[in-house]
Amino acid sequence: MDNNVEHAPEKTPTATVTTGAAAAAAEVISGTRNAGATPVNILANNSTFWKNSGRRVPGRPSPKRDLPPEVVATGHRGAGSGMVSTFRDYQQSVSDAWDTGDDEFCIISSTEAAAAAAAAAAGAGADGTRISRQMSQTAALNVIETHSRSNQNHNTPRANDCGSADLTSSTRSTPEENREERRRSLPDSNENRSRLRNYPGRPQLQKISCNSQDGEYETKIEKFQVLLDSPQLDLVALKKLSWSGVPRKMRAVSWRLLSKYLPPSSERRMAVLESKRQGYHDLRHNYFRVDSQDETQQDTYRQIHIDVPRMNPQIPLFQQQLVQEMFERVLFIWAIRHPASGYVQGINDLVTPFFIVFLQEALTPNTDLEKFDMSTLAEETRNIIEADSFWCLSKFLDCIQDNYIFAQLGIQEKVNQLKDLIQRIDVNLHRHLQTHGVDYLQFSFRWMNNLLTRELPLHCTIRLWDTYLAESDGFALFHLYVCAAFLLHWKEQLMQQNDFQGLMLLLQNLPTHNWSDRQINVLLAEAFRLKFTYADAPKHLETKS
Repeated sequence: MDNNVEHAPEKTPTATVTTGAAAAAAEVISGTRNAGATPVNILANNSTFWKNSGRRVPGRPSPKRDLPPEVVATGHRGAGSGMVSTFRDYQQSVSDAWDTGDDEFCIISSTEAAAAAAAAAAGAGADGTRISRQMSQTAALNVIETHSRSNQNHNTPRANDCGSADLTSSTRSTPEENREERRRSLPDSNENRSRLRNYPGRPQLQKISCNSQDGEYETKIEKFQVLLDSPQLDLVALKKLSWSGVPRKMRAVSWRLLSKYLPPSSERRMAVLESKRQGYHDLRHNYFRVDSQDETQQDTYRQIHIDVPRMNPQIPLFQQQLVQEMFERVLFIWAIRHPASGYVQGINDLVTPFFIVFLQEALTPNTDLEKFDMSTLAEETRNIIEADSFWCLSKFLDCIQDNYIFAQLGIQEKVNQLKDLIQRIDVNLHRHLQTHGVDYLQFSFRWMNNLLTRELPLHCTIRLWDTYLAESDGFALFHLYVCAAFLLHWKEQLMQQNDFQGLMLLLQNLPTHNWSDRQINVLLAEAFRLKFTYADAPKHLETKS
């Protein structure tokens, strides 16, 4: 290898490379050159050509040659010696060795191979020529066309052409058009090119397609389908797969399983669903009475009745009376069943993602949810959506119920934790907020109470909850790091505000209306990094007195 590097040639201009390549290919194929192997062997195995060739080949180091006496004596190579002096020069001199299609001139179509084999069997003249000159010229032209196309690809930026896997220039000169016409006349050239892309040990040409994301989406659906169709669901595998997002068509059943509303056993799921839905119907019948004489229940219902119409006022779906009545029943029954906390403002926002997901399951994919008329949906379907939303909400709130008990101690603790965390991660941002009198409780209380549902578009909240439901140890701790990453995301804009009013207006009206799943994925990745760094090391950055 050292010898090859030492004697590697300098990179030659394109015309020289392609002409030399054409001559080399023509000589080898025509049999006029002693390559150390028969033409039949050359056709059968490309590696024979490379191994036994004694001549210079584009993209390969030149073979050994005797050095001039003065070089041997002095050990110095002149500037015009044509030899490389550094590894970078050597690397450049063989850069085209990895170009896709650089070995195409070694591939001869099946028709040409058959003709060559016939000529060899018939026995050509005594001069050893076994392939006609016309065939060798065709192969030589193919070499020139191949390297011209390779150089053209290096000199022009690649574009996402959804209709082709090969990226070429949109315009061709007249000589290139002639070469293209001759190339098309060669049979099976496309097949030969496709075989080249599958060589092991070399970079693979990845097909650029307009449907690449759709293909990835379909692949993920298949993975979910395999898991969900198994007789005994692997809940750990489902959480791992769901953490990065759940496809829309698989989300409803996945959320039921991740919430532990449904059992892992597929045989028991339908029975459990029917039992749970009937149980919710009984709760409605027994507990939801608007004309109740209980003063506490009346206060609870009155507050719910005030809050529900305020939910998503910009979306017509949530202003329909049928939808508001469904939300009132879900929230009222949950409050009655959880007397330690009761109903707290903000819980009404937490019903919305479940309601939307289960409504999407009942409708066709192209339905406009924002303007959908719930009265057109069968009453049985509406009852199913309401019951599933109730039970999933109940499971979801189990790990954060201390957020809604008296004085909401859980939220106060998390706000203080967020303050300490930001102080450790970014002391400049922390000092900026403190200098201008901004208390963390003033803006992050809503983040903890509503789980960022007021800060993010609804579809982003649903994507965020894919990960929350997939968190193995509950999402309460992880949500803290999501809030930290969310605050740090706006650092640049916050540092530009130099008064309390500007900071509070920004923090209460963060510009997330254009956010998509991509921004949520980045936010979750940053939150995971922060959790991995700080969750198990609460003291390692504290200043020692």
